[in-house]
Amino acid sequence: MVAERGVHARKLREVLSLLSEDWHPLADLVRLPAVPRRTVQDLLRALGDDAESSDDRYRIAPGLVASYRAEFGVTGVRDHTDVLRQILVDIADVPPPLSSLDHVQATAETALNRAVWLDSTYDLAGKRLLCLGDHDLTSLAVAAVNPHVSITVVDLDERLLEFIDSRASARGLDIRTLHCDMRFGLPTSVPESADLVFSDPPYTPEGMGLFAGRAVEALADIATGRVLLAYGFSDRTPALGLKVQQELQKLGLVFEAILPAFHRFDGAQAIGSAADLYVCRPTGRRAVAGGTRIYTHGAQSVESSGPAKEALAALSDLAPRPESSPPPKPRAAGWAEPVGKGAASLAVDLSADPGPWLLRTLLSSSPARLACLVPNNHPAVSSEAGQKELQELVATRFKLKFLRNNPDAKTTIVVADQVLTGTLSLGERTVREVLMKAHGKLRNVWREALITASQGLLTKKQAAEIIDNAEVASDDLELRLVDLPKHRIAALLPEISASARYVERPEG
Repeated sequence: MVAERGVHARKLREVLSLLSEDWHPLADLVRLPAVPRRTVQDLLRALGDDAESSDDRYRIAPGLVASYRAEFGVTGVRDHTDVLRQILVDIADVPPPLSSLDHVQATAETALNRAVWLDSTYDLAGKRLLCLGDHDLTSLAVAAVNPHVSITVVDLDERLLEFIDSRASARGLDIRTLHCDMRFGLPTSVPESADLVFSDPPYTPEGMGLFAGRAVEALADIATGRVLLAYGFSDRTPALGLKVQQELQKLGLVFEAILPAFHRFDGAQAIGSAADLYVCRPTGRRAVAGGTRIYTHGAQSVESSGPAKEALAALSDLAPRPESSPPPKPRAAGWAEPVGKGAASLAVDLSADPGPWLLRTLLSSSPARLACLVPNNHPAVSSEAGQKELQELVATRFKLKFLRNNPDAKTTIVVADQVLTGTLSLGERTVREVLMKAHGKLRNVWREALITASQGLLTKKQAAEIIDNAEVASDDLELRLVDLPKHRIAALLPEISASARYVERPEG
């Protein structure tokens, strides 16, 4: 019975804890943990001879109390002072908030309150929690309170993913990070994988609806899964709150609870620096609407007018090679599937790119020439270090040209020309083969790249053994390259290149 309840088993554990303490009447077993009478009766029947009864009172047989407490006991109230100190340090070190992503930092107390509430409400041990966006570091707080929960963080901000990875690795926490922009779909390993999903989305109706929809997609079991959302609106604009709640109801979400002012922030003064906790129960899965304008600030905001016509025209003109015609029409951002397959050249409008889109577009594109329109302040183009880092990541696929202030002072056009394989070393050709198939499972793509590089001398078994001996996390091998955070891609590529040293002498 406890296993079947999944994350909702905690109340059954509370009944068992009462039974292990002393005699309790049936009414108390119902009232104290707030469990339906029939459920308590089912639990008593499941206990069988392990339970003793006297009139309308019940208890677990004294000789079995220790084993029941060990197996089903509920952890009591703990002092989380040390956890709070740790969260304060983490928040002090976390990369600065990005206003373009509507980041507003939650207080350390809020991160701790989220973790304690989750742990005291749900049976987290052995379960899977997904955080859709996590600049507030809820994942680290939950893992500190209950290290037995498996946590996945998906986020758009590459800096944040590297920060969480580093802290989780240093502390031995079961947290994995994946790159994701909710607008273009979840990483393929995430749908139908989580028991609970927590998110503090952008507070626009479009943002709330998108993140909540992705959360429902991620739940493994619609019946037992829950979506937990932070959302706040000013008491001066109740119509906005109504619009957001209507978006959530369109997704078939039932509000099991709304805890007022549960989340507190250092900022967000327009909404009183506070937001409510929405506990949502899904009634089914609905299609999630697209759209890239979900934030309240910058080029991705709902009010943004998009790039100038002159910028898009310049982009199209630069995309084709001299022998190609006509110029390609600029396409929108997105990399859920390979981009531009079969096309000679491609123009992509990334004028609203918050930072990660350019790399993901390069990883996903197959044309011989690619032209991308990005903001002039884009981190990969606005400095020599940023340009060098991007070029090194895609060096085996593309030679990049950064046309700054082109066609105006607000934009840069990045032109990517395909690198000829004849100029590459064996290791570089192996890396290139992997980059060419960024949407395939990494283990399979890498294995085939080694076999191709060896011109068939390596068997599948030999190639697989080379990969298994590489310094790469086994979990990453089951993922797509395009879903890995940038810092893990950067660490992975030298390992792929080095693995090619076995190609010339596969018998060794």
